[in-house]
Amino acid sequence: MNSMPQTHYRICPLCEACCGLEIQTQGTKVISIRGAEQDVFSRGFICPKGVSLKDLHEDPDRLRQPLIKRDGQFVEASWDEALDEVAKQLLPLIKQYGPDSVAAVIGNPAAHKISLLGYFPRLARALGTGNIFSASTLDQMPKQLSSGLMFGHWLSIPVPDIERCDWLLILGANPMVSNGSLWTVPDYRGKAKAMRARGGRIIVVDPRRSETAAAADEHLQIRPSGDVFMLLAMVNTLFEEGLVRLGALAEHLNGLDTLREAIAAFTPERMAAGCGIEAATLRRLARELAGAKAAAVYGRIGTCTQRFGTLNSWLVDVLNILSGNLDAPGGAMFPKAAAFAANTQGKPGSGRGISTGRRSSRVSGAPEVFGELPITCLAEEIETAGAGKVRALICLAANPVLSTPNGPRLASALDGLDFMLSLDIYLNETSRHADVILPGLSPLEDLHFDIAFPQFSFRNHARFSGPVFAKPAAQPEEWETLLRLAAMVEGRDWRAEPEALDAPDSAGLRGPERLIDLALRSGPYGGATEQDLTLAKVKAAAGGIDLGPLQSRIPELLRTPSGRIELAPPALLADLQHVEAALSVPAPAFTLIGRRDIRSGNSWMHNLPILAKGPERCTLLINPLDATRLGLSDGAYAMLSTALVELKVRVALSADMLAGVVSLPHGWGHDLPGIRLGLAGNRPGVNLNALISDGDRDPLSGNAVLSGMPVQITPA
Repeated sequence: MNSMPQTHYRICPLCEACCGLEIQTQGTKVISIRGAEQDVFSRGFICPKGVSLKDLHEDPDRLRQPLIKRDGQFVEASWDEALDEVAKQLLPLIKQYGPDSVAAVIGNPAAHKISLLGYFPRLARALGTGNIFSASTLDQMPKQLSSGLMFGHWLSIPVPDIERCDWLLILGANPMVSNGSLWTVPDYRGKAKAMRARGGRIIVVDPRRSETAAAADEHLQIRPSGDVFMLLAMVNTLFEEGLVRLGALAEHLNGLDTLREAIAAFTPERMAAGCGIEAATLRRLARELAGAKAAAVYGRIGTCTQRFGTLNSWLVDVLNILSGNLDAPGGAMFPKAAAFAANTQGKPGSGRGISTGRRSSRVSGAPEVFGELPITCLAEEIETAGAGKVRALICLAANPVLSTPNGPRLASALDGLDFMLSLDIYLNETSRHADVILPGLSPLEDLHFDIAFPQFSFRNHARFSGPVFAKPAAQPEEWETLLRLAAMVEGRDWRAEPEALDAPDSAGLRGPERLIDLALRSGPYGGATEQDLTLAKVKAAAGGIDLGPLQSRIPELLRTPSGRIELAPPALLADLQHVEAALSVPAPAFTLIGRRDIRSGNSWMHNLPILAKGPERCTLLINPLDATRLGLSDGAYAMLSTALVELKVRVALSADMLAGVVSLPHGWGHDLPGIRLGLAGNRPGVNLNALISDGDRDPLSGNAVLSGMPVQITPA
């Protein structure tokens, strides 16, 4: 007899928008997925990724049992067998070679899983290794570093208050597709449409006429990696033309005169050639920003994944400050997360600030930033002999063979490890190198509470969703696995019950729920506040609790030692000399940039039918005039090459591309042996990152340079 259909509320874990979903099930089957109208944050919005949760849950390629490599082949094992194998291989390496012989990599899906994000620090502390790597040095570390230097904490990142904004400048971002990045804004399209309907103006700066640019009031095609020249010119104009309006921030700033002096030489007339935008246009933008009633400048991945990523991130906030739009309604504002935000804890208004370079990578000497080393250093740390050589790797929800520069080199290095453990739901391009793979739960078998994204949300809120389906009886939750691994490394009884390995809780909560309740009670809306938030209250609220629009938070938010915003951090001013040198570098014949597709946020999404269907997406976009000059036609193949490798890729003509610039999406290349991604293998595409050197980094943040590299193109 069939069970009755049931409806479940669920927060989508597949991108930063974190939309609320309404999932209808019957028995163990998903019948439908649609946007949850009652969700206080996303208000019924949904994109194709949310619907794909059904495909992900049912994917026959998704791992459901641990795998152990025997004689070069993976075989299924029990959880006890798999963990015994980890202990057998990992512990002797640590004993013989020390804690730095182990490296850990954590991927961006972990940001959506409180089991991983909340409990990975326990494992990292137990390991005691200095070799910690993450996806942060692939896309966002420049923004974290500049925010830390200016405001005192890595995650004090202002976001556009789009519902009250009148003028919005977007650089290197495509929120029409991403629905925000370090800016959690579900249904950007609807909010942008409403902004324009009330008379607001949106300007997009991008070498490609992206989906966001096509729906904006103005699109400016910038030379790749030219953002620093544009931003400097705008800051210079504000000073030169007397347009600086500090408002309420005036008494909370350090370094205004130092900044003015440092920027004086970067006039629009000098910067125009570097960014490919006329000086008159640069001046006009600065004047519009200064004259708007409520304005914001927002820069994202395209501004971070280049040599001057940290300078770009700093200058975006400098523009918001100098125009009087930081911490002001309709400008760039700081969310106040209900839980887990360091800038809501401790003494308000001042703190220790941040420090970097507490250690350096062994081979390249790259400085530590936010507790991490650049992920582009991982291969050399494995390959290079000597004390401190990485001999073992623990990889959590990450696929760096596809996501990092020079993936073929990293793949070869992984084969040289003495031991590798992957926590992953797929046998993919990276986990195929592992000796043991421990699978996680389906998202529909797991609870959900966002740690990171409420810190970047366009509106304050608190939401929780429980599992849709019961997990398999024999499979532990990921937090339990991490606790057991930590206990194993510490020499404790890792076979003990998870509750015995975790901290006790008087309320009877366990694991992530214990962490959430504690964080809510001790957060800015807990305790004796009007909201008095607890996990029980959030669970009881259908669709979550709306905590209102963004509010001004300076000086309370600041955690700098001075208790002021640092406008002129010395490290950033010192890097300006390299901008001068970059001005004289001629533009190459062709420059390669990436792009994002709404159906392709992570590489494993290429294995889900609802996201994989439709036209081929791993194509090289090229301006028709460039194609004619090269003898290329639409749908033909071209050879795309750098000093590292040559790739054969299908061409797609697009008048949206700036002449001399080509675009290829990242995360493809599913044609490697030994992977189990059947659907993705039908249209594998090519790995953009195989073209990119792993030696090119923003020296301040360690972020990989993934955009703006010179390439050669010939007909295939």
